[in-house]
Amino acid sequence: MTKPFYAEPILNSPYEVPTRHHALSESGEPLNHPPIEGRRRSKYVAPVPKSRKSKAGGRVQATLDLDQTRDGDSRYNPTPIINEIRGHIASWRSIPNPNDWGVTPVTQRLLQHWRSDSFSGPRPFYCQVEAVETAIWLSEVARKNKQYAHIFRHLEEANRDANPEIFRLALKLATGAGKTTVMAMLIAWQSINAARQPNSSLFSRGFLIVAPGITIKDRLRVLKPSDGNSYYRSRELVPQDMMADLNKAKIEIVSAIHCRSLP
Repeated sequence: MTKPFYAEPILNSPYEVPTRHHALSESGEPLNHPPIEGRRRSKYVAPVPKSRKSKAGGRVQATLDLDQTRDGDSRYNPTPIINEIRGHIASWRSIPNPNDWGVTPVTQRLLQHWRSDSFSGPRPFYCQVEAVETAIWLSEVARKNKQYAHIFRHLEEANRDANPEIFRLALKLATGAGKTTVMAMLIAWQSINAARQPNSSLFSRGFLIVAPGITIKDRLRVLKPSDGNSYYRSRELVPQDMMADLNKAKIEIVSAIHCRSLP
């Protein structure tokens, strides 16, 4: 007999690639079906309650099409490119020789460290490592490989429509996945590479972090290497011999309230 979804909601280890997933309805509701083998593909789901009949006239409430923009055009759907990138990164991750990864020696060392199980405490979750791997793969591997040119054309077009003259990449993680840890890993990757390759335009030692409020801003102090509880030390995100280069990073944390008050 199939167990109800809520009796066994967790199917995978947080430290490994997901190998099973629960079936969902078109509106994103869990179904009491046997778990499906394999990782769930990224999919855009707009959960909308079932329409109800009006007590007054007995008419059915009209369905709001959340996939349409104000002009009637289809909403931008990032899932096809997300699924393609996931596949490329899975293949890249499986390359056994680090010298064949196509990244800098610093990036090699950090990836090996984050993927290992040598942490004295909890090591980074799979979703955290994959998020950073995505930024690394796009920046250091795909950018210089012609076979991935279509991916950058796609990203450039999406940025041009939403952020003219500003190229941005977004990493979306679920609540509780540990986005602050991901931010720390990204800062370490960029700043240590920048310290060891000061003439490279690919890496930076300067970071501006905008928090939604003063409380969150205070919590994000752990992203500063000089903080007593910095994640780089307390969560062992950076090997000890790399800390001197990380300390060269310049990190400014501001609240969105402060930003709104700027001229």
